[in-house]
Amino acid sequence: MTTYIPSITIPGFILEKPAAAILLPIGLGTAVGFGVSPKRAQEKYLALKQPPYHPPAQIFGPVWTVLYASMGYSAYRAWTAGMNSFDPRKVALAKQGATLYTIQLGLNLIWMPLFFVLKRPIEATVDIVTLTGITGYLAYIWSQVDEVAGWALAPYLGWLGFATYLSAGVGYLNQWDFSDKERPMSEKTKDTKFVDEKDS
Repeated sequence: MTTYIPSITIPGFILEKPAAAILLPIGLGTAVGFGVSPKRAQEKYLALKQPPYHPPAQIFGPVWTVLYASMGYSAYRAWTAGMNSFDPRKVALAKQGATLYTIQLGLNLIWMPLFFVLKRPIEATVDIVTLTGITGYLAYIWSQVDEVAGWALAPYLGWLGFATYLSAGVGYLNQWDFSDKERPMSEKTKDTKFVDEKDS
């Protein structure tokens, strides 16, 4: 069982403020998304073979913004409820959950670089499976501190399940190898062309 580890946990002064708790995951997620390049990620996504029921690439940005906000709100609710409780068990669970929350946020943020930049679908799928398990346990932990905090993670957990299906499905359909999905168009422009595109 994971315990409270202050050295790797988001500080309490952030979690106790609703705006800071909500904006932190949104800001970090946005930074990673733009670091990878939204256009490049969408083009790579479209170049890969997709499993049934895959959504359009444009939907991911808005969905993740909402989910980051909901996880931040959950963190705020659980932390403040736990720290203001006279029940030592709730205090301990809130702190334990804060460490789990920080770990899951880190796993969340590294998925996109693993998948789109490093082109490591196996590692990305292992990452998201681990992330889903930790988030499920986090929801269980925080629901014992504040019921709303636990339920606030429900949409996120549901989406992670779907995202795990997509990650594994894309990996499987592309033989767990993304290396041949793009090739240089010319040395002069140093542009990129995807193998699924037709020659103009």
